[in-house]
Parts: sequence; structure tokens; C-alpha cells
Amino acid sequence: MAKKQGVREPVRFVTATSLFDGHDASINIMRRILQDAGAEVVHLGHNRSVAEIVNAAVQEGAHGVAVSSYQGGHMEFFKYLIDLLKERGCGYVKVFGGGGGVIVPDEIRELEAYGVSKIYSPEDGKAMGLKGMISHMIGIASKVKIPEVKMDKKAILAKDPALIGRIISHAERSRLSKDPGFKGMRTFLNSFESKSPIVGITGTGGSGKSSIIDELLRRILTHYPDKRTAVISVDPTRSRSGGALLGDRIRMNQIDDERVYMRSMATRASKDELSEAIEDALGIVKAAGYDLIIVETSGIGQGDTAITKVSDFSIYVMTSEFGAPSQLEKIDMLDFADMVIINKFEQEKSLDALKHVRKQFMRNHELFDMEPEDLPIFGTVASRYNDKGMDRAFAHLVNKLKDKGAIDWQEIGMPESDEEKVHEGIVPSSRQQYLSRISQCVRDYHARTADVSARLRKIYAIEDLLKESADDKAASASLRKKLSELRKGIAKDELELLADWEKKRELYGSKSYSYKVRGKKIQVALTKESLSGLEIPKIALPGFTDKGDLFTWLRKENVPGFFPYTSGVFPFKRDWEDPKRQFAGEGGPERTNRRFHYLCRHDDAKRLSTAFDSVTLYGEDPHEKPDIFGKIGESGVSICTLDDMKKLYAGFDLCSPTTSVSMTINGPAPIMTAMFFNTAIDQQVEAFRKEKGRAPKPDEMEAIRERVLKTVRGTVQADILKEDQGQNTCIFSTEFALKMMGDIQQYFIEHGVENFYSVSISGYHIAEAGANPISQLAFTLANGFTYVEYYLSRGMNVDDFAKNFSFFFSSGMDPEYSVLGRVARRIWAVAMRYLYGADESSQRLKYHIQTSGRSLHSMEIQFNDIRTTLQALTALNDNCNSLHTNAYDEAITTPTEESVRRAMAIQMIINREFGLSMNENQLQGSFFMDWLTDAVEDAVLKEFERISDRRGVLGAMETQYQRSKIQDESMYYEHLKHSGKLPIIGVNCFENPDAEGAEYKPAGSCIALTRASYEEKQAQLDNCRKFQKKHAKQGAQALKKLKETALSGGNIFEQLMETVRVASLGQITAALYEVGGKYRRNM
Repeated sequence: MAKKQGVREPVRFVTATSLFDGHDASINIMRRILQDAGAEVVHLGHNRSVAEIVNAAVQEGAHGVAVSSYQGGHMEFFKYLIDLLKERGCGYVKVFGGGGGVIVPDEIRELEAYGVSKIYSPEDGKAMGLKGMISHMIGIASKVKIPEVKMDKKAILAKDPALIGRIISHAERSRLSKDPGFKGMRTFLNSFESKSPIVGITGTGGSGKSSIIDELLRRILTHYPDKRTAVISVDPTRSRSGGALLGDRIRMNQIDDERVYMRSMATRASKDELSEAIEDALGIVKAAGYDLIIVETSGIGQGDTAITKVSDFSIYVMTSEFGAPSQLEKIDMLDFADMVIINKFEQEKSLDALKHVRKQFMRNHELFDMEPEDLPIFGTVASRYNDKGMDRAFAHLVNKLKDKGAIDWQEIGMPESDEEKVHEGIVPSSRQQYLSRISQCVRDYHARTADVSARLRKIYAIEDLLKESADDKAASASLRKKLSELRKGIAKDELELLADWEKKRELYGSKSYSYKVRGKKIQVALTKESLSGLEIPKIALPGFTDKGDLFTWLRKENVPGFFPYTSGVFPFKRDWEDPKRQFAGEGGPERTNRRFHYLCRHDDAKRLSTAFDSVTLYGEDPHEKPDIFGKIGESGVSICTLDDMKKLYAGFDLCSPTTSVSMTINGPAPIMTAMFFNTAIDQQVEAFRKEKGRAPKPDEMEAIRERVLKTVRGTVQADILKEDQGQNTCIFSTEFALKMMGDIQQYFIEHGVENFYSVSISGYHIAEAGANPISQLAFTLANGFTYVEYYLSRGMNVDDFAKNFSFFFSSGMDPEYSVLGRVARRIWAVAMRYLYGADESSQRLKYHIQTSGRSLHSMEIQFNDIRTTLQALTALNDNCNSLHTNAYDEAITTPTEESVRRAMAIQMIINREFGLSMNENQLQGSFFMDWLTDAVEDAVLKEFERISDRRGVLGAMETQYQRSKIQDESMYYEHLKHSGKLPIIGVNCFENPDAEGAEYKPAGSCIALTRASYEEKQAQLDNCRKFQKKHAKQGAQALKKLKETALSGGNIFEQLMETVRVASLGQITAALYEVGGKYRRNM
């Protein structure tokens, strides 16, 4: 008889992006395909250290680890990953990686020789396809044999995570294959005398169970530093593929503490919400002697109560979204739960939900003599740091377990309840339909335009008829009556719009035109002479004779600089200053300073755009750990102290009206902005000293400070909403980060900061994460309006803050990019004027552009400049306010001086050589551009309505709406690219015929790579330590005061202006984590 084959054990993978890397689009695609191929995937998301990845691989019994790395430092990262896996006794785990063209062929060979199983290159992707790469990974990982374990009581009681992980894997394998081999181990584990209490947590999918567990863990670690906790989390297996997304670990910030062990399990063949091996897993961690065990089920329906069979104390988690009160009668867990948590208590119906659940719980448990507020039912906002509801739930849990004799921990006093108070979110619940209001406002505007246009046509037709029928008094009377009725339906300002046009036409027909910007008069010549002698008009005007058509054009288009600013927010482009802006950022501040001086050595206007290294982007200081050390000064400049910031901008007058500084940083943006302002202030103090020969007196110092704040020009990105949706450099909890953004804007208003943008609302990074142009535009504008709503809710006046907003978009190859600015400006202007009552300055959307990084390919790298040229032309034709053109080699490395010079030449040639650029409103009057503008606008308004249905931007973010849509669009793009349906020249068609030859070398093998040197990295580390040592005493005091300011609700940015003088970036970030909480990643 043939031997019966056992059921194949699913391969388990840990997937993540490398430390300080937010580019998770590719790894998200990979983990999805892994799941479809039958793998169980523990997805950690972006910005994961080697230690975090190894901890997960060890605890989760992984066969393989897959990591994407696009931010440099990959050599140190992957080698450290191999070393640490071996050190933890898990050297058998296979390591896979990818980084587009960033990891070049020589580096791939070196890493694979070191022990990495495979680094996938773009050439591999082309040859194997996405599914082929996944099959290759699974094929290698499936051969991994997890070592057997011995019945070693001492080793188990030592709580070695690798050992515990292997025993659980053995238990799962035995259950799946019906192998009795684990029976002896089961008996052995049962011999342990363990009384560890088990807390079971169950609830509906999406109710926030993982966030609640993370908050419980944080409180346990804080209140009981000597206690150890194990968490077992179960997710469902997909019946079609057999794969599973084990998605709870990504939400947990506390599990990498050595006092916590976490294991994710899939339901596999189980018929309910728990794994068949759950009792074995619980027995294993009980035997290990953990002080508390928390087990979480997958999301359940109304009739599921399996958690009660394995727990000593059960918690049911729900939200207010349960439907009619009668639905509560169907929820079995309300009969069995020891405690109920209504999470997301900031939602509108939560207070009503609390009352209904209390009544149902009281009926189910026959607790009619009990006061409703004494029932074990708690409203929580687990996403809010230090939430009072979570404090109460935690205290109740600990005290009840103590009452049961399950634990002997110190009792916790019950905090006062604030559940009857409305928990308002960032945007008040009464304003959560703001996007649908904006959509309706824009639609009403166009409907009004069409109505008045039709009236005007009739009015002028009737006036012509009146001239022809002057002798027919009866007909004339009837026509005059009709004329009067039509005129009554037209507002005074609408008639004035037409009347003013003739005057405007005369002005544009003269030789020059003057206008004012910030009180400064600007004179502009209205024509340029071509080589053929033609006088080319800067602004070409329409030749409409029909007043209805003219009115429609004025309302939908108008000339540049006039409402609704469709064709541009300023009347003319600046002749004296190109809109070019180039990023610099590499190595230490001295090196980047030299690059800045090189870039603008021929320019009167100094537009300094700063790219920071990923260590800085995530608010950390340089460190010796290989995964951190390798990232210092890579793909950006390392800045961690005020001293660094001063070196970075040395030699530039930051208060000059021709100097503008842009800082692309988000999570630590408040800290870096404070450093920048202090740098500008200290520059002027030094200038005062040189001029006067003495230090300024206190009143003089204050005058310098105020003058600098009113004068300094530039922007900081600081857009936290888009970070959560696409870019992933959030570091603080979302609510706390938004609070700090509001504090910056409040500070700007109080100190008259008008020339520096407090936020650059970015669609560029949403596009880079994979969004198509319509989603990029819709999400970005929606984020902008969310900031408007939030700042209004804080009591700010719209015209005090809207002028401090700028917008930053990508320019790509899709047709919609040609009108992105036109649509953005029109929607913003109409909504700001008619819905928010904003003035003209606030109605003007500042439209800044960077050519697409996503269209930079490492294959046929020399073709990148062609794509960039087309994208630059698109942006300049759409009247962008500034433009950054990417260097062709950015697909592989930090750009060289040669490639940056070429990139700048692209837009200079368009602006100065290309004849059509003599005219500044080329897109107006095109049938296609008119159609495309209206079509894109309509698509954006529909997206607004979809987001509004999810309670606005923040409500949609809770359900991962934007992130999921971006990922789906990214997946669609990759599918078309790999299938060849989307032609990309030199990548999937018109390929180099010599690419298969022995002499052919990929671009990464034959162009200069820009890398920070070991000496630069070490110098940054040493300088940071010296700064910290020098200011140790004052730094500790300043950090203490900063935390007190945050806890008391004061203006954090105002205090940061003092703190940055004596504390480093990493010290400040760590202090703010203590009072505002860390960002919690999402799937």
C-alpha cells in the first residue's frame, strides 16, 4: 500500500521595507501575491529595523523574509539581517530582497555571496514576472526545515522566543497533518505547573482589536515593568488559496519589547475563528510562565463565541456601527463577555450606542439593580494616545483579574469617566460632510454659469429683436417684459464681470501691463518678438462675440491671475527668475552646502530644496547599529542638530527676498522648521555683531527675531495626511502630529509669518506610492480641505492660514497630468470663495511640480531624460509656480553634478529656447483641453463624494480607503507594465538589442554611484554626540519643559523654538513619543 502523503505545511513569510524606508508599494504587491500563492504572510509594513524583522521571523516561525530597500544603506542592512538571524539561532531562514535599480549588480553579487538567497533586479522582474519571482521565493523557502525541539524544561522556562516559536510551529504542523508526533510534547507541557491567566479578545472585523491590545500592552509595560506578556493572534486562512494575511503584528508598537512575545496563527483547517492548534499554543506560552496571556480571534459574526472556551476573561470589542438596537439581541458575545469595549468612540453615534449596549447587557445578565455606568462597558478611542476610556478599561481588567485570584498585581485606581462627553475628532462630526458640500458647491457654480450664460444669450437676442421691431409696440412690450425677467435673474457682480472684460481686453492690447504682488509693482512687456519678426502675445485672448460664451469662459477659465485661476494664479510668469528648483542632499551638511552653491552659482535667485537622509526623515539620530549607520547621509543629507542646520545653509542669506528654502520632511517637520528658523535668526544676530561690534540687547534681540520670522521665505512639507495614505514617514500618532501642525500655523499667525508655507500639501508622494493622476489630485485636494476644516475648528480665520498653504504635485506621462493644475486651481478657488468666504489671496492655489520619479527606470537609463522633458513641458504649460526636474540617474543613485546640470538644462531650454514658451496660456482655447479639464474635475468631485460617504478624509483613512485604492492602482500599473499592455520604451518594448550579449552591462555597472563615505557617516555620529554632551544639562531641562508643554495643551512649536537649541533631533523625537505616542502602522 502506498504511504499516505501528509498535508503540506504553508510556507510562512515575514515581509517589510527596510529601516527608515517608506516605499512600500512593491512589498505590498509581493505580499499579496505570496498570499495568493498559498503562503502565510506576517506583514510588518514600512520602516522596520533588522531587530524588528528578526524578532518577527524568530517568534513567528518564518521560513523566509522578504524586504524591499530603496533608500540606500542596503549593504549594511542585509548583511546585518543575515548576521542577526544566525546569532538568534535562525540562520536557516531564507532572506530575499529587492530595491529596483538602487541595488546594483556588483552589490547583488556581494550580498548573495554573503548569504542572501536572492536580490531581485529589474532584469529579474522582466525575465520572471511578478508571479515567477514569488514562485521562485516559495520554492526556496519551502525547502527550509525548522529544527526539531527537545523536551527541555529549563529552556522553555527561559522563554527563548526561537524555541517557543519552533514548538508552536511543530504543534501547528502536527494538527494540520494529523501527525501524533506532538503528543509526547503536549503531555510534557501539561506537566508544568502554570496558572497564567488568559484574556480572550474578540469582536467584529475592523473594530480595532489590535490597537486595543497594543494599548493594553503599553499600560502593562508601564505599570508592571517586571511582568511578561504573551500575545497569540489568529487570522483567517483564505479557503481558495490556503494563504493568509497575518495582519495584527503591523499594528503593534509594543511587541518588540523583550517582555512581550507575539505569535500570529492562521485558522487553516479550523471551522471557527480560532486555529485548531490554539490550545497547544496557549499551553506552550503557559508552560513558559508568562504572567499574562492575551489571545485575539479573527473578526467574528453575531453568533460566534469560540473565545470563551479558551479564556479566563473575555472581552468583546465592537463599534457604534451595529445597525438598529434590535441587532444587539443577536450578538451572542453580549451573553458571555466579561467586558465590552465600544471602540472608535469619537464616532457620531457612540453615545447612543453606549446606552443601547448597556441596556442589552443589563437584560442579558439580569443586572437590573446595577447602575448603567457601573456596568463593565467602556467607550474607547484606542487610536488616541493616553485615551481615558482605555485607562478605565485597563484598570477594570487588572482589578477583575485580581479579584478572581488570577494575578497578584498591584491594584489600579479607576480613573473618572468621560464617556458621556462627546469625543470630537480632528474634524468635528457636524462638519464631516465637508467634501460633499465642496462637490455640490462646485457643481452649483457650473450650473449657475450655464443658467446665466443661457439668460445672456436670450437677453442679447431680445435686444437685437427690439431694434428690429421698434414699430411693433405690442411685440416690443412683450419683449421688454421678458427682458426684465431675464435681467432679474442675473446678479450685479455677474454683469460687472462682462462689463470689466472690455477694459481688460484694452489693457492686454497695449505694450505693457503692470500689477502688484505683496505691495510690489511689477511691469511686464505683453509681447515678445520671434526671430521671424512676429509679435508673440504673452497672453492670447479669446475672440468670442457671443456674450453667453464669453461669460462661460470668464467663469470657467479667465486670463491668468484672475478668478477662478484656472490658467494660473499670477497674471504673468517671472521674466527675471526661472521656476526651476533643484534638490540637493547627500552625505553631511558641508557636502550638501557645496552642492547648493554649485547649483545656483549663476542665479540671482537661490531656490534651495533640501532632501534629507532617511535617518533624519524618521526623526532619529545617527547610531552605530549597522542598519542605522548604513543609512546616514544616503539619498539625502544628515541633519540632527542646530549646528548641522547652520552648516547646511552657510553662505546664503536666509532673509534675502531672493532666497527661498524648501525642506522635504514630514514626521519631524516641526522640529526641523524650528531649527531652520533659529538658523536664520542666528545669521542675523551674527550680522548684528559684525556691524555693531557687540551682542544685541534683549529688545534688539526680540526685534531681530520678529523681523526674521516676517521675512524668511520657503516651505516645509509637513503633510501628515498624505504620509499616512502613501509615503509613510509618519512617526507620531496621527492626532498628535496634526496637533503640532496646528500649533505651527497658530505660531505663524501670532508672529506674522507670511512668506513661509507652513505645509506643502503633497500629491507627488501619493503618485509615487502608485496612485493614478485623478486619485493623486482628489486625495491631495481633499487633504488640503481637511486642514482648512481642522484649522477652522481651532478658531483660526481662513485668511490667516490659507495663504501659508502650498501644493506639490507629480507630473507624469498620463493625459490627465496636462490639466492637473487647471482643475486643482479651479476647485480650490471656487470652494474657498463660495463655501469658506476666503479672500483672493486664500483662493490662489500655489501649484508646485516635480517630474515623476516613478517613470525613472534603471533599464535604458538614458531614456529617462526624454520622459522628464515631456513631463517638464506639461508642467510649465500648466503654469506651475516652481518645477523640479529629476536627474536621469536617480533611478539608481543620488544624482551627480553632471546629471543635475542636465536636469536643470531641460527646463531652461523649454523656458528660454522653445518658441511656444513665449506665450503663457497655450492650453486655453483647445477643445481637447477644455473637455479634459471638465472630465478630470468631474472625476475628482465624484471621488470627493466617495470619501465623504466614509466620514471625510480621516474617516476614510480609518478604513484604509485611500491606501487600498493607491495599492490597487499600483498593482494595476505593474500588471500592465509586466504584461506589455502599457508600453515603456526600453523596458518592455524597443529594448536594447545588445542586452543579452556578454559585453552588455546594466546601468548600475557603468555609471558613477554617489554614496556617503564611512568618514562622513562617522563624523555625523561624532558631531551629534558632542552636541548632546555639550548641552546635556540644558537639554534635559528643555526636554522636560517640552513634555510639560505638550501635556498641558500648550503650543508645542513655540517650545520647540527653544528646545532645538540644546537638544538633538532624536532626543526631541523620543521626548515627544512619551507624550504624544508613536504612529501605528496600518495594513
